[in-house]
Amino acid sequence: MVPELATPEPSTGRHVGLAHVSEIGLLFVRKRHGLTESGEEAVDGGDKELERVSDELRERMAVGVYPLGTLLPPQRFLAGEFKVSRDTVQRALRVLGSEGWIETRQGSGSRVTKTQRIRSSRVRTARSAQAVTLRSFVCKAFEAPEVTLDVFTLTSESLDAHIRMQAERIRDREISPERIALRMLLPTRDLRLPYPRTKGDPDDLRLQDRLHEITQRHTASLRGALRDLRTDGLVSAVDVVIRHVPLVPTFKLYLLNNSEALYGPYEVIERIIELDNEEEVVAYDVLGLRATLTCYEEDDDPNSHRTLFVSSMQSWFDSIWNVLAE
Repeated sequence: MVPELATPEPSTGRHVGLAHVSEIGLLFVRKRHGLTESGEEAVDGGDKELERVSDELRERMAVGVYPLGTLLPPQRFLAGEFKVSRDTVQRALRVLGSEGWIETRQGSGSRVTKTQRIRSSRVRTARSAQAVTLRSFVCKAFEAPEVTLDVFTLTSESLDAHIRMQAERIRDREISPERIALRMLLPTRDLRLPYPRTKGDPDDLRLQDRLHEITQRHTASLRGALRDLRTDGLVSAVDVVIRHVPLVPTFKLYLLNNSEALYGPYEVIERIIELDNEEEVVAYDVLGLRATLTCYEEDDDPNSHRTLFVSSMQSWFDSIWNVLAE
């Protein structure tokens, strides 16, 4: 039977600024940037401005602050919010456009054109009547007393955004897990990856170095978010272990609370990547947002294809973790 694809909510066609995001999304935006209730923001020094702006906009789209089909706030609004120049905002939007997140038309603004798609292995579920995103599955997983996440991915970028969103929910006493355990598998740094790489020059390692820098930054961020929950006494036990394997990820895998598996193959595309020195490089790359994740949920039948898929992927993950990971 063909899995059912949840249909995103129709576009409202409105600009989505601070006044139009959801309550959780607004909280995420404010706390991420230290915003006061009046919307004022302290200047964030030390970060590379282009990366800071593009990372934040990417994360907002990933967690649903800017939903599919909506328009991003005007460039002048973003420049004022992030305390950067219009040129920096324009460069960030070009980066997001090359990655497929948005489509920008002169005079019409920038519209969100891609989000993470989820297919359910169940024909009818409670979620099937509404838009389904990775965020909804992560939110549900964190509502359990004991949260376990096993993740195999190319980078930790998407996971970082979702972990920090859940950390804010915990701080607001919306949820109260007693234990959080995260195991993540990433490719080893010295492994020559087929993507991202410069088209026509596989020996150019600048894009691979850039990938590792992005991964390191987001790994440190999610570690810090979870560690602070334990330090502040909000979660009694937090266990975060990240290991590296000599494998090229051709798919991403999330195993949630030993009962659900989200699986999606990466799609290789050709796109333009802008480096720190503003040089544009034509590259072969994969984007997590283009990986359509299929959700498999265990049921009461130990021989059902859903239950067998979850158990087989868990066994695969455990074998890689115990034998190949360092």
